[in-house]
Amino acid sequence: MSFMTKPKVAHPSLPRNELGLTRRDYEGGMSTLCAGCGHDSITAALIEAVWSLSLRPQDIVKLSGIGCSSKTTAYFVSGAHGFNGVHGRMPSIATGAIAANRDLHYIGVSGDGDSLTIGFGQFAHAIRRNINMLYVCENNGVYGLTKGQFSASADIGTKAKKGEVNQQPPIDPALAALSLGCTFIARSFSGDKEQLVPLLQAALSHPGFAMVDVLSPCVTFNDHEGSTKSYQFVRDHYDELVHADFVPLRSEIKADYGPGEALPVTLHDGSRVVLRKLDPTYDPTDRGKAFEYIRTKQAQGEYVTGLIYIDEQSPEFHEVQGSVATPMNRMPYEKLSPGNAGLQKILQRYR
Repeated sequence: MSFMTKPKVAHPSLPRNELGLTRRDYEGGMSTLCAGCGHDSITAALIEAVWSLSLRPQDIVKLSGIGCSSKTTAYFVSGAHGFNGVHGRMPSIATGAIAANRDLHYIGVSGDGDSLTIGFGQFAHAIRRNINMLYVCENNGVYGLTKGQFSASADIGTKAKKGEVNQQPPIDPALAALSLGCTFIARSFSGDKEQLVPLLQAALSHPGFAMVDVLSPCVTFNDHEGSTKSYQFVRDHYDELVHADFVPLRSEIKADYGPGEALPVTLHDGSRVVLRKLDPTYDPTDRGKAFEYIRTKQAQGEYVTGLIYIDEQSPEFHEVQGSVATPMNRMPYEKLSPGNAGLQKILQRYR
């Protein structure tokens, strides 16, 4: 079960960060995701990123909505604060928490369904307000918890587990974030830890909204339907006495390719994605060129990975709002409550 924590037994020779903590101190509960799921690889990258930055577990806030992706927050930094919201509403919860306490590190984990469909409006306003958080979008193109329907990021022509073909154009999280004014945009692949960890470290250090879109293969609902050895085909062609479901064990998909290179990655169902790692000469500070570059490579069937765009000049949420530096839970009641006279003064503005 996801609430079961791993045994905190660590070898004495394990490396320690500046706080004297090992990577084991940043682990969470036992994962209940399918074996080989890309989301678990993202969890490992998050553990590595926060450990290497020597962030205190008690200074981290983990937030999520609904979906396979939203289970990720249970699997890292068990000593952190956490809040699991309803479907698509994680950004507004994060906004409220960040407004109340700027001293903590906020990590929101969402999925392509949670972010780009029901939560698209909340995703957009979190970007517009430039709230200071790391926003990880675990992107697999399907709704895994509800058995594999297309999400808003599914490509045209994608075949679902039950056979239907997607005809709707996808929403690209990176392009959407660029058009909405996001100040930090990156993309990576769950199997490329060498690239993903530094991107997460940079995103956690960015003063503002940092969106990292991570392509994360689903090992269960990308199963090929055209095969006579697919689980659905077998299930359709035998007389079932006792219904039992089975999710096969899969190996983690890893990717190793250099800057400027393109790498075709074959997924578990036999389909293929092409990853294009940004060249060292690429300028991530030009929003217009970044937008055009992604669109050009997208038309060529390639997903661009790396730091796509960064803006370090735009003011973040607290600077715009002029909020107090003291966390609200440390402020005296007299300052938090305006009293009757203060309330009447506020109401007078609307009369």
